[in-house]
Amino acid sequence: MQPESIAAKSGLLHIVALANPMKPDAVAAIAGAISEHGSNIERIHRTASYPITAVEFVVSGATQQEIHTQLSKISTEYSVDLAVQEGGLMRWAKKLVIMDVDSTLIAQEVIELLAAKAGVADQVIEITARAMRGEIDFEASLRQRVALLKGLPAQVLQDVRSEITLTPGARTLIRTLQRLGHTVAIVSGGFIEVIEPLIKELGIELYRANSLEIVDGLLTGTLLGPIIDRPAKAVALRDFAKIAGVAMEQTIAIGDGANDLDMITAAGLGIAFNAKPAVRAAADSAVSAPYLDSVLYLMGIAREDVEEADNQSLQA
Repeated sequence: MQPESIAAKSGLLHIVALANPMKPDAVAAIAGAISEHGSNIERIHRTASYPITAVEFVVSGATQQEIHTQLSKISTEYSVDLAVQEGGLMRWAKKLVIMDVDSTLIAQEVIELLAAKAGVADQVIEITARAMRGEIDFEASLRQRVALLKGLPAQVLQDVRSEITLTPGARTLIRTLQRLGHTVAIVSGGFIEVIEPLIKELGIELYRANSLEIVDGLLTGTLLGPIIDRPAKAVALRDFAKIAGVAMEQTIAIGDGANDLDMITAAGLGIAFNAKPAVRAAADSAVSAPYLDSVLYLMGIAREDVEEADNQSLQA
């Protein structure tokens, strides 16, 4: 059946499987589970071969819940990340993609870099770990960690900016989304003084983060303004969706920690990126590979198309 015919059919589901590597028996197991329960596989095609493998199954005759149930054990058994989405034109509609910063957009935790400069790394790492596991309230934990930074010279913020690195694939993800007309937004429990230059350099206009109080060139150990915590991230998602003119069903939220849970569950597609178990359990899909551009494959965008667009841009 030709892709045009498939696209015209109603009630289709798109199942994207990600793995590194994708073993043939995993593909066979997914196909077998789909067929075993009476669903029809209209098409199977590979959308990426590196740095991870992505395979998309176009399926009819099943609901999202049925497919999730059928494939949940396979995901665990074969170490495959799976995303199930409805087909149709809305899959290609304008989207808002909002993401966390620490351990998502960037490879580091900014608070831990600052803590190392202040000589309180061990204390801060322990508080951070407990907060990310959801064991303690995020706002309280953030205030505790920031208090440990009291007296740190503000110049250190510049030093930390030079130490942060983007997660592999982050530039490709953002560049491709912007090229396709989607809106990219950032919401962070970290600090605007550190991450704002990077956000602006990436061409992102919608963002929120916490702000450190600085007096006489020193951090006071307190925060300014409202705290960007778990509920505030979900509020930012809704606010940014309104600004971008995007329905909530067309939003995608990406994060790794417990403070990302509300925005991940509120979004049309919530993606747990190398996340804690509680976040993976709550998200619609998960990415276990350390490549942020894997999100493109979950959206149905093939690696070949991304590279072709990049090549055309270079030649222009």
